[in-house]
Amino acid sequence: MHNVNLALQGGGSHGAFTWGVLDALLADPRIGIEGLSGTSAGAVNAVALASGWEKALAAGTDPRQGARDSLARVWGEVARWGSLGALHQRMVGVMWGGLPQALAPTNIMAAAWRNLLTPHQANPLDINPLRDLLEREIDFDAIGRSEQLKVFVSATHVTTGRAVIFNGRHLTVQAVMASACLPTLFSPVRIDGEDYWDGGYAVNPALTPLVKACAGRDLMLVQINPLRRAHSPRTPAEILDRVSEITFNASLLTQMRSIDFINRLIEEGALAANRCKHVLLHRIDGGEAMDSYPASSRTSTDAAMIGRMFELGRGAAQHWLASHFDALGQRSTVDVRRDYLDDTREDVPSRTGTGSASERGFRPWLARLFSRPSRR
Repeated sequence: MHNVNLALQGGGSHGAFTWGVLDALLADPRIGIEGLSGTSAGAVNAVALASGWEKALAAGTDPRQGARDSLARVWGEVARWGSLGALHQRMVGVMWGGLPQALAPTNIMAAAWRNLLTPHQANPLDINPLRDLLEREIDFDAIGRSEQLKVFVSATHVTTGRAVIFNGRHLTVQAVMASACLPTLFSPVRIDGEDYWDGGYAVNPALTPLVKACAGRDLMLVQINPLRRAHSPRTPAEILDRVSEITFNASLLTQMRSIDFINRLIEEGALAANRCKHVLLHRIDGGEAMDSYPASSRTSTDAAMIGRMFELGRGAAQHWLASHFDALGQRSTVDVRRDYLDDTREDVPSRTGTGSASERGFRPWLARLFSRPSRR
């Protein structure tokens, strides 16, 4: 069995793609899971998997099937939201990361009205079906006690803009709600006197906890937001969609570049391998099939679309396993330099391992960031 650490992006109802990926991985007994890191919808997927796993263990049943059943229940509930009343549907659309058409930024009257209302005034009853679902389905105490799965959920600290990672006993329903909190239409989620917004603004998802806190070297990114679109946007809606995708991918690009840089320094002998982990990077994404789903569709709770996303994710994972399973524990299957590095060649370190002055200053910081925890 090969253990993998899973990094799950946020993306509203597109998170059903991740559900499909997780279902396929859980169905394959050759794959073990050590760590899960999620943001927004990715956080929902992470806690649903972990809760189902732990409940099944406690009941003496198959934890893999328990995790699959838990994910299916959560997404089955999300799919049912599409048949509820109009107000409920609008709130669900907002919760999943976007604005209904009536409140779109291109609507001048709606934009003027929004400027007169705070999120609390716009939603005085604090309607949020996600919180009700999480409280009903997820056993956060069991996740916190888990000896097998390490679960990390990220949110953005409002006053500093930094990513905050919740895990262990600090991983609660409030932490997941913070990870999915859009500031334009929801009041910040307050935890221990501090305000938090959607984790995607700071990190989507957090890779560092999987590198530092987990023993396994294989890090699997389940990527929802496409790195590329086939065509440049033209309409206002298309432009807003693409801006959203670029914004929520920015932190991911930075993290992937940092991991690749550390890997190269280890390969060149500039960093000791016993002090830093050489990470094997993998990715499952929707590829060209996701081009037909604009970012705005992530607000939809249409059951048919969620079902298609699930099948797309499951098929993508099965294809990856058939093509790349033998690479686990051996080599990366992601071309970081092609997909995540900037086009400029100025910051590429020389093959002699010396690099530029800025790189030499960057190395100690990265070494500390990804260094192995000391053994006591």
